[in-house]
Amino acid sequence: MTNTEQRPPASGPDRPIALITGVGRSIGIGAGIARRLAATGWDVAFTYWTPYDRRMEWGAEPGAAASIEKELAEAGARTAAIEADLTDPDAPARIFDEAEQRLGGQVTALVLSHAESVDSGLLDTTVEAFDRHFAVNSRASWLLIREYGLRFRGAPGTTKDTTPGTAPGTATGRIVALTSDHTVGNLPYGASKGALDRITLAAAHELAHLGVTANVVNPGPVDTGWMNDELRETLVRGTPLGRLGTPLDTAHLVGFLCSPEGQWVNGQLLKSNGGAAS
Repeated sequence: MTNTEQRPPASGPDRPIALITGVGRSIGIGAGIARRLAATGWDVAFTYWTPYDRRMEWGAEPGAAASIEKELAEAGARTAAIEADLTDPDAPARIFDEAEQRLGGQVTALVLSHAESVDSGLLDTTVEAFDRHFAVNSRASWLLIREYGLRFRGAPGTTKDTTPGTAPGTATGRIVALTSDHTVGNLPYGASKGALDRITLAAAHELAHLGVTANVVNPGPVDTGWMNDELRETLVRGTPLGRLGTPLDTAHLVGFLCSPEGQWVNGQLLKSNGGAAS
C-alpha cells in the first residue's frame, strides 16, 4: 500500500477492510474518512442509524447510505452499509458478522466516528440522556473494540512474527476513535467521550500482542451542519489558521494512522484542530 496515493488497488480481495461507525450523512466526518480510505486502497463497511439523525435538528438525509456506497464503489472499494442501533449491546457482534460476510474477510481497521450528542449541562441533564450518551459513546465503543480484538488475526509481519526480514514489532491492525473535549454545556457528550479516550488508549497496550495500534483523534471544531452563525464566527476567530476544520482534514490524519507509515504512532490522543484553543 506504499503507492496507493497514485494507484489505489482495484476492487478485490487484496484490499484490506475498514469498518467505520457513524457514517449517516454525506457531509459528516465519518463519510469523509470513508472516502479517504476507499481512495487509498481500502474496502469499507460502515454503520449508520437514521433515527438518530431524524431526531436531531439537521434531520435525516434521504438516501445517504446508498449515495455514500456509490461514491466509495466509484473509488474502487467494495462496500457494506449496515444500519445499527448502538444502544443495543448485541449490535457490535452483528455488525462485525455482517461486515465480514459481505466483504469476505476480517476487519483490519476499526474507526469509531459515531456519537450521541444532545446538549445539556450539569443541572439539566436527565438520567435517561446521561445513560444514552454513555451507552452509545462509551459502552458501544468498548464492545466494538472488544469484538475487534476477539476476531483480529494479524497478517504476516505483526508483532510476534518471526519471518526473516520482518521488522520486530510491526503492526497491521488499526483502531482510531474520534473524541471531543467539549464538556461545558455538553456534559454527557464530553464525559462519555472522555471514557472513550481511556478505553481506546487501553487497547493500545492490551491488544499490542495482536499487532494492533490504537489512537484517539480530536478533530476540533468541524462544521457539519450543527453550528449557527454566531458559534461559527467565534470558533473561526479562535483558530490561528482562520478557518474551521473540514471532514477531509480529519480524514487525512485517520488515513495516515491506518497506513503502514502510521504504525509507529500508538496510544496517543492527537489534536487535528488547526491550533484552536481548548
